[in-house]
Amino acid sequence: MTERRGGALEGIRIIDLTQMLAGPFCTQMLADHGADVIKVEPPQGDSSRGLGPFRADDETRRIGGYHASVNRNKKSIVIDLKAEEGRALLRRLVRSADVVVENYRARVMDRLGLSYESLSEDHPALVYAAIRGFGDPRTGESPYVDWPAFDVVAQAMGGLMGITGPDAKTPIKVGPGLGDIIPGAFAATGILAALLRAKMTGKGQFVDICMVDVVLSVCERIVHQNSYAGVVSGPEGNQHPILTPFGVFPASDGFVSIGAPTDEWWQKICRLIGRDDLLADETLATNASRTTNRERVIAIVEDFTRTRTKKELLEIFGGRIPFGPVYDIADIVQDPHFAMREMIVETTDPTTAAPVRLAGVPIKFTETPGRVWSGPALPGQHTDEVLCAAGFATDEIADLRRRKIVQ
Repeated sequence: MTERRGGALEGIRIIDLTQMLAGPFCTQMLADHGADVIKVEPPQGDSSRGLGPFRADDETRRIGGYHASVNRNKKSIVIDLKAEEGRALLRRLVRSADVVVENYRARVMDRLGLSYESLSEDHPALVYAAIRGFGDPRTGESPYVDWPAFDVVAQAMGGLMGITGPDAKTPIKVGPGLGDIIPGAFAATGILAALLRAKMTGKGQFVDICMVDVVLSVCERIVHQNSYAGVVSGPEGNQHPILTPFGVFPASDGFVSIGAPTDEWWQKICRLIGRDDLLADETLATNASRTTNRERVIAIVEDFTRTRTKKELLEIFGGRIPFGPVYDIADIVQDPHFAMREMIVETTDPTTAAPVRLAGVPIKFTETPGRVWSGPALPGQHTDEVLCAAGFATDEIADLRRRKIVQ
């Protein structure tokens, strides 16, 4: 627990009581930048461990791709929090930590006697962050506060699903679990803000992240469109409701994205596609007029893109207007950008012989860069290390193991 990792958060210790996606994504972000994250798992392990996919040579089925993708750079300790001695052990660990993060349903930790108020009695500077589907009563009541929630619920009720889909009648879930991942990133931001305050004042606080609230905040356009124009937004397909051209267009071998709504960009498109005749067309001169005539603009651009490959379009548009091919992972791993930016990284996984690839660290620093120090851990892999560092004697740890308080 004392190794030098470097990173902007070196010296910050976090007790991670989270499972599945939102909470682990949050704590992984902090671990990537040097925080000492101690993942406290129940005896059965994080519920994401069994989800897969698994490597062919993995006979343990204890670290799948899902789990690995959000639990690198952490240490794992298994504690039975249903046992009184397990809860006392956690309290002892919290005293030497800066942050506690959990994503249980509201009041679960309160019932265990591990509430923010209880833990902060012994540790006034503690930052305690909770990620829940509908928030925590400490910062604002909700009629749904006791409801369980996952990504799909947050996407649905936060408004994201309601503006995503091929047509006005067909809402569609966004592919990645943004209803979890974005709240996790917001939680990391909230934790850092509260930590900064605690370092200045000596006073910690409770950080409440409501998944549905976060999704609404990143869908803010639906609010201002309603407030300013009385519009109830619906699924928008692959185009933008107020910017034109701005969306996805067909190529002969896939799709490309073009985001060029300013008049200057539009003029460049006209020249690049050999349609100088459109430069004098007043009905397409401004973004507002192009949006009014959206179908015509889209047809003009599609007529050009659909007869050319993504590579040909890249050569025509790349660097000249906001443009990018629609990539899948096979494209991404071959593109030099992601290699040069270290966004596909290799690390170890104790359940498989060959290295595994994970997404890299997207927040870059010049002086204290984050990095992947270690892959995901087996459940309880660091129990002895963590407890020894916390002052537990060897025979005491052995007794806790014997009685299955820890693993």
